[in-house]
Amino acid sequence: MELTFLFLSFAMVFFILVVLVIFRLTKKSNSKGSKTLPPGSLGWPIVGESIEFLFDTPEKFVFNRMSKYSAHIFKTRILGEETAVICGPNGHKFLFSNEDRYFTAFRPHSMQKLFRSYQAAAAAPVQISREAESKVLRSPGFLKPEALVRYLGTMDSITQQLLQSYWEGKVVVKVFPFAKRLTLSLACRFFLGMDDDPERIAKLVSSFDSITLGMHSIPVNFPGTVFYRASKAAAAIRKELRMVIDRKKASMTTGAPQLQDILSHMIMATDSSGKHMPESEIADKVMGLLVAGYSTVATAMTFFMKYVGERPDIYAKILAEQMEISATKMSSSRETLEWEDIHKMKYSWNVLQEVMRLTPPLQGTFREAITDFSYAGYTIPKGWKIYWTVSSTNKNPEYFVDPEKFDPSRYDDDDSRSKRLRAFTFVPFGGGPRMCPGKEYARVAILTFVHHVVKRFRWELAIPSEKIVGDMMPTPQKGLPIRLSTRLP
Repeated sequence: MELTFLFLSFAMVFFILVVLVIFRLTKKSNSKGSKTLPPGSLGWPIVGESIEFLFDTPEKFVFNRMSKYSAHIFKTRILGEETAVICGPNGHKFLFSNEDRYFTAFRPHSMQKLFRSYQAAAAAPVQISREAESKVLRSPGFLKPEALVRYLGTMDSITQQLLQSYWEGKVVVKVFPFAKRLTLSLACRFFLGMDDDPERIAKLVSSFDSITLGMHSIPVNFPGTVFYRASKAAAAIRKELRMVIDRKKASMTTGAPQLQDILSHMIMATDSSGKHMPESEIADKVMGLLVAGYSTVATAMTFFMKYVGERPDIYAKILAEQMEISATKMSSSRETLEWEDIHKMKYSWNVLQEVMRLTPPLQGTFREAITDFSYAGYTIPKGWKIYWTVSSTNKNPEYFVDPEKFDPSRYDDDDSRSKRLRAFTFVPFGGGPRMCPGKEYARVAILTFVHHVVKRFRWELAIPSEKIVGDMMPTPQKGLPIRLSTRLP
């Protein structure tokens, strides 16, 4: 009897809370009645349209609403936030041109919880996004070409070493696990100054996979949920990073020569009052940087192997370009890649652009309106979130002829279609002041991989019709197994 009474009491309290939330949301929406909000639907109370956003393909979610409401802008509620989705090249241009005037960066609550543990006790809700990470990257110029020039030889050596260790002499290999191991090895060396420790890297890969999946999830920290696994993984990586920080600090006190890495810079940096950044904050920021330099680069490498594995004609053109670069290196006795070699890989980069158009490693990012503003005849209220996505242009036949076709020649300088490509239609790294600071790093890492993989191997897909899962983070279901054959000279 007592248990029945407790259950009914709990059910009644829960019902009242739901009614109050719905009332508050309705009142909030009505309070904006004097403003002409964008067309669209906020979906279910609280949940909104998060389910469709997370589990539909990005193109389907965006295109369905563009056709139903407006090709320029629509409203929705995703991941707990009232959101305006700004579409098309005009929308991209408006967004990139008005950073800090109308928008500030924003991360969904799932990301805030994963990457801002050091601010968990703060009185105000954390809504700072990639600003701090971007400042750390940009201020000492770690990702500028002149810095990457110094790192290119190391990147080249690590890539060759891993290809030799894991692919040389093998018949069937899985591309995606290897690409993740390679990109994490590069990121750990570049960001942390860590030498490649195969066992440690292997352990970190599974943790970073869990975090990547949890970044776009409903932040319910309950056993069995995606976010719960991501939170556990983030805690494990923080613990590992704290040990790396302690070792680095101990090494610094001895006066031993230090690598020029981002972690060392963060340890030494001080704020305006002369205070050093707390270790917990360093660990969270570095974890965010590692994630940014991990999944997107690995995804681009993986789908390069997929699309080129389906097109021997494209492989032949890439090989010709890379062998020409190798021939010039042999004549000059230069062993590793140099900066001018990267600039010669024009066709290879066109191929990678087409890879990123068809399978974007990053679907989009969020902003927050810092003031009311108008766009396309509608008002977006202060505090609303703005979602920018490549999905409104990448496969839109209005901007790309035969958009489902893999055709790198569309970017050729002498191709008439490249001259017709409208500005802001293809922006895989974003644009404006918040363009991805790691764009050059990603380009160099991927092209270094391309150079060595096509020189060493030919390949074909072991499962040509392999299913691609994970719409926000596209993933080959079986890891993209391929059959290798050593390329004859």
